Amino acid sequence: MGAFSIWHWIIVLAVVLILFGGKGKISGLMGDFGKGLKSFKKGMKDDDEPAKDSEGETAEKKAIDNDAKETVAEKESEKDKAAGG
Repeated sequence: MGAFSIWHWIIVLAVVLILFGGKGKISGLMGDFGKGLKSFKKGMKDDDEPAKDSEGETAEKKAIDNDAKETVAEKESEKDKAAGG
């Protein structure tokens, strides 16, 4: 017979039909894969960006500002106690 038996040719034919046959199966699969990647990247990007409130400040920045205000108020009250007492 030649270099390949009939089974080799049947397998090659099946692979070719799967890859290139019928309504762009590969392009459909690759399109779905691309959509999945885009969705994954968007989800990762959303996780990295902190949520902003209506004033445009992040919750983390507000917490830091509040801590700083409390610390300043505590230091001022300590100074008043030291000066008065």
